[in-house]
Amino acid sequence: MTLWDGELPFYPRPRRAAGFSIPLLIVIPVFLALAASFLLILPGIRGRSRWFWLVRILLSLFIGAEIVAVHFSAEWFVGRVSTSTSYKAFSAARVSARVGLHVGLDGINITLTGTPVQQLNETINYNEQFSWRLGKNYAQEYAEARVKGLPDPVLYLAEKFTPSSPCGLYRQYRLAGHYASALLWVAFCLWLLSNALLSMPVPLHGGLALLTTGASALFAVFTFASISSAPFCPLRLGSATLTAHYGAAFWVTLAIGILCLLLGGAVVGFHYARPSALLIFLDRSDKDPAGQARGGSPLILSSPVHKQSEDPDSQIITHL
Repeated sequence: MTLWDGELPFYPRPRRAAGFSIPLLIVIPVFLALAASFLLILPGIRGRSRWFWLVRILLSLFIGAEIVAVHFSAEWFVGRVSTSTSYKAFSAARVSARVGLHVGLDGINITLTGTPVQQLNETINYNEQFSWRLGKNYAQEYAEARVKGLPDPVLYLAEKFTPSSPCGLYRQYRLAGHYASALLWVAFCLWLLSNALLSMPVPLHGGLALLTTGASALFAVFTFASISSAPFCPLRLGSATLTAHYGAAFWVTLAIGILCLLLGGAVVGFHYARPSALLIFLDRSDKDPAGQARGGSPLILSSPVHKQSEDPDSQIITHL
């Protein structure tokens, strides 16, 4: 037997999990490893600054991981429906199945799961991905899916997103995905910059960088929502109609954008209102710079050496 596209013939081709991709499964362990590494060194940080570091690092890693992960998620626009529909072309056989549509920034993922899975003497459990990212040809992938003889519901939904479809979904969601992805990469770069600036004695600039990070994430969400807000082409599968809505990746990105705005605004606000408190939080200092101002009395220590010389100026004054 020979290899075809790196796979053995006469065996089922590997399928991707809906909503997940290999890059996404790489991003999550990387950020988890960073968080675990920090937790290992956390006991070595003394004082209350340990908890300041814990909040700062874990919150920052969560924001960075989310910004990267949503690039590879297919949960930006999702729809699911249970229906009874035709299964194969030129056949009157019908199956009862659950059909899922998952739209991401770089393509769509279509699932078809029989209820029950075993029907018509075969296993009905399909999970197909069609991509429009740079370097990919969506129309060619759709043509290959037709040659493979995929079930009718999968081909029907995939055809609605082809460039030649009168629905216009391909151009609509491809543009939305490209613009949102570009803005999210800008947000990621600004997130790196904000971490660097907040680690230096320039908290105001770090807060401003965090504000622009949140603004970029929100612009990505609003861009995707505005471009994809055109009337959705009706998707009829048998006796039911598939209705799509914004998915988890969309709402999580919106929440992260708002969180970055709140954190950046807090840093900028504390910089002008309570700069000492901000420095205690960012500089990991256990000292209270206002301790002396709240009534710390000076302790006068006399040096016995200077007592012999009876020099009245030979006193060491120490503030506690």
